[in-house]
Amino acid sequence: MSTLLGIYGASGFGREVMPLLAAMAPTDATLVFIDDGSSGALNGRLICSFEDFYAVEGEKKVCIAIADSNVRQKLAERCENAQLGVLDVHSANISIGDEVSIGSGSIICGFSTLSSNIKVGRYFHSNIYSYVAHDCVIGDFVTFAPSVKCNGNVHIDDHAYIGTGAILKQGTADKPLKIGKGAIVGMGAVVTKDVAPGAVVVGNPATVMQPR
Repeated sequence: MSTLLGIYGASGFGREVMPLLAAMAPTDATLVFIDDGSSGALNGRLICSFEDFYAVEGEKKVCIAIADSNVRQKLAERCENAQLGVLDVHSANISIGDEVSIGSGSIICGFSTLSSNIKVGRYFHSNIYSYVAHDCVIGDFVTFAPSVKCNGNVHIDDHAYIGTGAILKQGTADKPLKIGKGAIVGMGAVVTKDVAPGAVVVGNPATVMQPR
C-alpha cells in the first residue's frame, strides 16, 4: 500500500500547505486532510478524522498546519503518542544557507529565507516571504506570519507569534534581541528592544499593548 500523508487542519493554512506537500510527495502517496470537525472532500482531497486516518494500515505521516501554537503542540503530542511519522513541508523555492538546523514538523512556505548559522526548534511555521538572518535561535512551536523580517542575532522563545510584516531589529552576539515565550508581535510592528514573555507589542517602535 502507498504511504498515507495527512495535513492536520483543513482551514485556510492547511489548504495553502497541501499543494506544497503534493509537490514534494512520492507519486504513489495518498494525500488527505485530517480534521476532527468536518468530513467530505476539500480541493479534491478527502477529509478524514484522526481516528479514521490512524486506522488505515501501512505507513502514515502527518504535517500539522494549525496556526494556534498551543493546539499545534497538543496535536503533535497526539500524533507522536500514536507513533505517526512527522512531515516537514518545505516549498521548492525557499532558500536555506549554511549551518541551519531545523527541528521536526516544520512548514516553510514559498520565498522564505533562512540565511546561515540558525537554530530552529520543532514545529516551526514560516509563512510566505518571511526571512530569518544569521545567528538567530528560534524555539519550538513558533509562528511567523507572512513577510516577517527577523534580522540577525535574535532569540525567540517557544510559542511566540510574529505578525504579518513585523520587523525584528538586529541584535548583537553579546546582546541578542529577545522575544519571550508566548509573546505576540503585532502586524507591522517594528521591534527595537526585548519583548517580555506573554507580552503583546504593536506599533513602530513596538510598545506593549495595554489591556482596555
